Amino acid sequence: MKKIAIFGSAFNPPSLGHKSVIERLTHFDEVLLVPSIAHAWGKTMLDYQQRCQLVDAFISDLGLSNVIRSDVEETLYKPGESVTTYSVLKKLQELNPESMLTFVLGPDNLFNFSKFYKSEAILEKWAVMACPETVKVRSTDIRNALNQDQPIDKFSTPNVIKVLQNTSWYSKM
Repeated sequence: MKKIAIFGSAFNPPSLGHKSVIERLTHFDEVLLVPSIAHAWGKTMLDYQQRCQLVDAFISDLGLSNVIRSDVEETLYKPGESVTTYSVLKKLQELNPESMLTFVLGPDNLFNFSKFYKSEAILEKWAVMACPETVKVRSTDIRNALNQDQPIDKFSTPNVIKVLQNTSWYSKM
């Protein structure tokens, strides 16, 4: 049975904290990175397509053949509505009926898990794994540094940094 880890995040932008979680998921056959298209709690984020570009740059830097960006949220999205973790997992299970799915969340979401839509149903149907970062770098650190014209080299991977430095997106962060 194929084991798939589902790691959803705003990836606003991807950080070394995200990387430290992903590197601990190498025992999975696939690790799907799922950028949030519309945050459930109204978080302001870069445009979805921009974040997907950043995630693709991030994945290329990771060099791990089992890490893939999933566009499942894009397929589920309806304007004005958030896409729930439950609907993401349900759709991914439909697409991978013979696979075992594990929802991976960081410590920030672990404490809010009971607020997730159908959190109890998620626990009944799928494995949930809390995986704290071993590198304490957050997307907020990157956004703050960019907004203060500080270097971001120590916060993310080379291609993500290159994309951020060569665009004007960061002014929207």
